[in-house]
Amino acid sequence: MPVLRSVILGLSQNRSLRNFCERSRVGQRLSSRFVAGPAIEDAIAVTQALNSQGIAVTLDSLGESVTSEVEAHHAADVYHRLLNWIASSKAQAHISVKLTQIGLNLNPNLAQSIAEGLARHAREAGSFMRIDMEESRLTQITLDIARRLYAIGDLRGSVGVVIQAYLYRSEGDIDQLIVEGIPVRLCKGAYKEPAEIAFPRKADVDKNYLRLAGKLIESRCQPAFATHDGAIIKTLKHLAKDSRIYRGRFEFQMLYGIRRDLQRSLAARRYPVRVYVPFGPEWYPYFMRRIAERPANALFLARNIFRS
Repeated sequence: MPVLRSVILGLSQNRSLRNFCERSRVGQRLSSRFVAGPAIEDAIAVTQALNSQGIAVTLDSLGESVTSEVEAHHAADVYHRLLNWIASSKAQAHISVKLTQIGLNLNPNLAQSIAEGLARHAREAGSFMRIDMEESRLTQITLDIARRLYAIGDLRGSVGVVIQAYLYRSEGDIDQLIVEGIPVRLCKGAYKEPAEIAFPRKADVDKNYLRLAGKLIESRCQPAFATHDGAIIKTLKHLAKDSRIYRGRFEFQMLYGIRRDLQRSLAARRYPVRVYVPFGPEWYPYFMRRIAERPANALFLARNIFRS
């Protein structure tokens, strides 16, 4: 299984395959399981449907590293449009932003400036901006920018960050973020990383995930737990109960199209649930990472792609 995961992650970076898939009807049909659609309107429709089930949403406009400042501002404009809609509709939604999509690889100051504008708009809209984590070479600069934004007095409460449990460094990062009070979304991690910096075995990642989750629960700093693992969710429920952390003080987060049954079940039991809803035409890298996280997803898609 680790070999298959490595192969799939390698294919996620294949430009020719990406171009073919993003333009083909079959590729678009495949992606529809995990991606709301190519347009903002698709994301809005999915958000409304999930909100009607008592499930909140975090919206991700797909796309990664941009090549110009114009492209960075264009990517930000999509989020500003979403925040305008969130404010006018009072939707239970916030935004998730990758810093490379708003210019991090061009100029970190550009990315920070654009992110600050988005955070201010999120605050005005009664929403929130989560800064997504990307591959490990960007971990430190991503945390640095998140800290700078959070240190701006009127943005506290409007900015959070993501930590990936498969990195060895994450325990130290969690400890410091707890001290600083910065809200954390804890996930396992979906990028291909060397064994020198990341746990290679799933069992070790799961063990570290629960260790870090325990710290976040004890901190009482509104953590978000991104997982589809029923056993981990059960353990987190017990940890929260033992620590007398009420359901409104943390939330479970899951990906659009994965474990819908579990999403609805948790929401029905009044646990806060938020679904990560990606959209946009540049869906291929995201889609391939979802397959790599759980290769059984590939079999699911193969069985269902030709059904009406």
